[in-house]
Amino acid sequence: MDGTVLVADDDRTIRTVLTQALTRAGCKVHATSSLTTLMRWVEEGRGDAVVSDVMMPDGNGLEMLPRIHELRPTLPVIIISAQNTIMTAIQAKEAEAFDYLPKPFDLPDLMQRVSRALKRRVSNRPSKEEHVAAPEELPLIGKTPAMQNLYRTVANIVNHDLPVLIHGESGTGKSLIAKTIHDLSDRRTLPFVTVNLEDLETIEGPAKVLARVKGGTLLLDEIGDLSLEAQGRVVRMFDGIGEYSPRFLAITQSDLGAAMEQGSFREDLYYRVSGISLSVPSLRERVDDIPLLVKSFMAQREADGRGSFKISEDAMTLLRRYSWPGNVRQLENVAVRLSTTAREPVISRAEVDTILSNQPAVKQLLDGGGQGKLSDSVGNHIQRYCDLHGGDLPPPGLYQRILAEIEVPLIEISLDATSGNQAKCADLLGINRNTLRKKISELGIEVTRRRKLM
Repeated sequence: MDGTVLVADDDRTIRTVLTQALTRAGCKVHATSSLTTLMRWVEEGRGDAVVSDVMMPDGNGLEMLPRIHELRPTLPVIIISAQNTIMTAIQAKEAEAFDYLPKPFDLPDLMQRVSRALKRRVSNRPSKEEHVAAPEELPLIGKTPAMQNLYRTVANIVNHDLPVLIHGESGTGKSLIAKTIHDLSDRRTLPFVTVNLEDLETIEGPAKVLARVKGGTLLLDEIGDLSLEAQGRVVRMFDGIGEYSPRFLAITQSDLGAAMEQGSFREDLYYRVSGISLSVPSLRERVDDIPLLVKSFMAQREADGRGSFKISEDAMTLLRRYSWPGNVRQLENVAVRLSTTAREPVISRAEVDTILSNQPAVKQLLDGGGQGKLSDSVGNHIQRYCDLHGGDLPPPGLYQRILAEIEVPLIEISLDATSGNQAKCADLLGINRNTLRKKISELGIEVTRRRKLM
């Protein structure tokens, strides 16, 4: 490594250890127990990277981050903290820390992070290596009471050995929470292994899984989808663990209580995986977090060189009023589409309306669990769509937009039922074949011919 590192920590032992390790690695080091001294060095232009504790005798390291960014926008700051809570990790992320590491930290791990920070100074932007988030990862940010309660619970359980069952709707970030529990725990230097049905299909599957996890964290993905046979293997895996027992986490969007009543989920497995139960709130339960999430998604796009965009206030009102059946995942997709199609730096209400009017929220209402009339579901959808615009009228063309939302699934399902035979489909629908062809063309419906028994 090459560069100067500023170290701020009130623990003399940590300052000594970091100074010696970084010096041996080829760095110059300035170490202090004072935030005041650290800020003076930053103002003087010293240092290529910073490693700072949070709680210092003369202040809070996290609270200094905005000032450091103001003075030195490209200076990477790594936050270390004995406050091993998810709130600290989230605060570090929201304050745009380059990285966050809870104490006690693994020295080689911290050295690698410092190395990445020093490499960043060359390009003045994060490298691909620095972005450790997987493509499917959702930002675990939020200031609403629902999210703060979740953070507090996670902070209290990270270093317990009890299994954790994480449940919530699709798109809420259950997998990210599981990974966060691992990353903040004492097992963070050990493997994090995700297990699904394919890993448990054979008798040897559990043994192979345990060999991979090596006492780390084992995540059972969508445990409600496991067959009864696979569930039995998981039970035996719990009971046969030896000295190097992993931490078991499980995620599900299914109602396991109902599944147990129906006989599709084993009661003994349920009590093994639900030592601690975490409920992840839907986006509808944390509407006030939507502006934070949108800002995060837009910032990611800007970092990728896709331009800088903001959402106007009335457009944000629309986003807050929408029902978000796909939760944060759906919000991310909408934000990406908006930043891709936007014509101006400030995204308008009309642009948001166009995107939301094509979202698949109607599907949830039409499903309805097999209860109620179709007209009631359609009525609810139309009412919600009008409510989305507050006291204003929706854009012109409401009649055709609503008809299209009904006609597309109606024709697609009918075509699928008749194996793509348009003559049979027209007969099934009770319309003229030429009318069907016209609708297929107008609505952009893809027709696939295949063999299927009606």
